[in-house]
Amino acid sequence: MTHLEETIYKCWEGNNKAQSELYRLFSRKMYGVCLRYSRDSSDAEDILQEGFVRVFTKIKQFEFKGSFEGWMRRIMVNTALEKFRKHDRLYPVEEMSVYESTEWVDETISSITADELIRMIQELPPRYRMVFNLYAIEGYSHLEIGAMMNISEGTSKSNLSRARMILQKKVTDNFGAEKRIEVKAI
Repeated sequence: MTHLEETIYKCWEGNNKAQSELYRLFSRKMYGVCLRYSRDSSDAEDILQEGFVRVFTKIKQFEFKGSFEGWMRRIMVNTALEKFRKHDRLYPVEEMSVYESTEWVDETISSITADELIRMIQELPPRYRMVFNLYAIEGYSHLEIGAMMNISEGTSKSNLSRARMILQKKVTDNFGAEKRIEVKAI
């Protein structure tokens, strides 16, 4: 039995030390997941805490089929989705024609750091941010995203397209016209 399996079994029994160990093992990676779905670090911390509460509540449902990390990641994403649904507000978006008329070149800039990219994604309107993350990062289809978010498949596609346009504009604004990026599959 591996250390992780032993820790999971102890968590099944409600062992506080095992829960602390599981948190220590996965909190940094899961925080990164939560950060992508949140508007700031405080929001990400809230999602992380609520997600871990759910992990410990549902840990007996993990059947050691597949990756524990993947199972936990799904809980974190679902926690973020639920928070989004509870607080779903439509925020006005800048005039889309600003984004539609810009020409983009197929070049990726290595000077954009992961932190800068995460910050730009966090600045997206909540619905666009959620669709972008679910599609581009998690790999869900538009049909699946529509079901998760109670929107149509077409709305999911439209939200993704607008999220990409906004990100492209942010890259240009932040890194100058000479450094552009095609934001297709980050």
